[in-house]
Amino acid sequence: MTMLQYAVFILVLPLVSAAIIALFLRRAGSIAAAVSVVTAAIIAVVAVILALHRERFEASMEWLRLGDFVLKLGIKFDDLAALMLVIVGVVGLCIHVFSLGYMHEDGARGRYFGGLSVFMFSMLGIVLADNLFMMFIYWELVGFSSWLLINHYLNRQSAADAAKKAFIVNRVGDFGFLLGIIWCYAYFGTTNLTELASLVGGTAGKVVPTAIPLLLFCGAVGKSAQLPLHVWLPDAMEGPTPVSALIHAATMVAAGIYMLCRIEPLMVPDAFTVIMWIGTITAVYAALCAIVQSDIKKVLAYSTLSQLGYMVAAFGLGPLALSHDMGGTAHTALVRAGVGAAMFHLMTHAFFKALLFLGSGSVIHACHHEQDIFRMGGLRKKLPLTFFTFTVGVLALIGTPFLAGFFSKDAILYLAYMKNAPVFAILAFTAILTAFYMVRLWILVFSGAPRSDEADHAHEGGIALTAPLVVLALLSIIGGYGWFYGGAFGGAFGGVLDLVPHASGSAGTIVLITSVVVLVVGAASAFFVYKPAPADPLAAKSPVLFGALRAAWASFDRAYDYYVEKVQQRFAMLLNFIEQIFLAGLIVRGFAGVVGLFGLGARALHVGNLNAYVYWFLIGVVGLWAFASGVLTF
Repeated sequence: MTMLQYAVFILVLPLVSAAIIALFLRRAGSIAAAVSVVTAAIIAVVAVILALHRERFEASMEWLRLGDFVLKLGIKFDDLAALMLVIVGVVGLCIHVFSLGYMHEDGARGRYFGGLSVFMFSMLGIVLADNLFMMFIYWELVGFSSWLLINHYLNRQSAADAAKKAFIVNRVGDFGFLLGIIWCYAYFGTTNLTELASLVGGTAGKVVPTAIPLLLFCGAVGKSAQLPLHVWLPDAMEGPTPVSALIHAATMVAAGIYMLCRIEPLMVPDAFTVIMWIGTITAVYAALCAIVQSDIKKVLAYSTLSQLGYMVAAFGLGPLALSHDMGGTAHTALVRAGVGAAMFHLMTHAFFKALLFLGSGSVIHACHHEQDIFRMGGLRKKLPLTFFTFTVGVLALIGTPFLAGFFSKDAILYLAYMKNAPVFAILAFTAILTAFYMVRLWILVFSGAPRSDEADHAHEGGIALTAPLVVLALLSIIGGYGWFYGGAFGGAFGGVLDLVPHASGSAGTIVLITSVVVLVVGAASAFFVYKPAPADPLAAKSPVLFGALRAAWASFDRAYDYYVEKVQQRFAMLLNFIEQIFLAGLIVRGFAGVVGLFGLGARALHVGNLNAYVYWFLIGVVGLWAFASGVLTF
């Protein structure tokens, strides 16, 4: 098989798996699980083979023609696609294996694993798409599979509401995305990613309207849960914990970042600036919200929002001009540092955030589905392997030196320091908050004595629950080192790799010191404030601050609820009134009434009397004569 055939094979394989499960294995949960896991394993192996083979290719075929409009389906496999493919494959396999243990007693395992296969098919389609139209098709399929998996516990009203919320909010962003695609096609005559880069970057490059990249960015705002469309992600924690790890930590929400990196040639300075500030504000806002959460999964959900903000901000910082001394002559080159830093953090974040979500799943499973961190405690001794791997994930997330998160976070901070001082300051403050709320979570879950019967009787799960934690913990340690990637993704990480030799100067030293200081300040503050207790110490020590943070957390949902109730619902009622009175009443029933009157008049003429018919006949003859002779004209 050629590498292209391998790519097509792993794209189609999960669709075949989902079809087999849906048609034949819906009530055979164990077999459905085996089919889905084997499929994920094949995808992971082939993804690594494709990445390491170093062959990069493009291919497409015509799928639909409407006049001059041609819709093609194709594959674009470059270093960026190879990197994302490995993330989806490897992390997806770990989560599939974890699901074997976590969902072992679930009565709807067939539907669950079928949904995972649909998601893998949809996500791989986004990764391999060579044009924006094809990407949008799979983009919507990802939204569908997300709705399906969030709503797995369909008898629970909160899960049904969360699934609908995720679906509706994402459609808002996707509408802007679709408008951007249409405008892009109208302006350039193509949506092929390679052709767009050539048109914009060539010698006769076209000027890109700012609205095109900003409309395309709307899709990322929805999928990657940026302000103001972030409200769906915390509620999506109603789905099974492995779903939270797969869709809402490592892959689906990362699709928005990946899409931005794909359309980077279309970006203009104003678009970069807007994207940078939206990402920065999302990062700090979500970190503040995480501080007041008591649900272990919602703490991690807001952490995901914050880290996605980091990635979006990194992309928005854009390229970086680096000076090189070549033979005594200074040369300046633009490095795609924003893309490199964003994708580098996306990679490391996929490892340690999937680890943290699966670790929280191990905790929830051990505590009989208890999710309140103030009802946990003392789990360090009861879940030693989970404790160790979860600790690695926490340390990686808060940027502990020599772990994966340290390198990717510092790459973003270095880029921010070189490009925008206010953004650098805000992201550094966000790093303090990150260390604070993650150490808070770690203390309340694992330290002290058990604060509930569920925590007191907790015990470690089987190998299906623990083996993925070990693998992801290892990746969270080594995933930040350049040698780990072996140069297989140079095109995706080129910007970051070029930053390394320049980070040894004064700027690199300042960023390194800042990174260590914010880590120590945030972690030390959490140790000072939090002791394992049945209530939140921050609420007791600083009720005003705690109340303000909770108000900020709830403000967006309250604003949307107010809008729906007071504006949208009343507008819908007005439209309903107009429809009932004018359309259905005056127009539909009015015309029906006029026709009815003509019917009554015509029916009155048929009286069954020959004399009456003779009179009507004579009147008709006179009328016809008058019209024919010109006496009557119309």
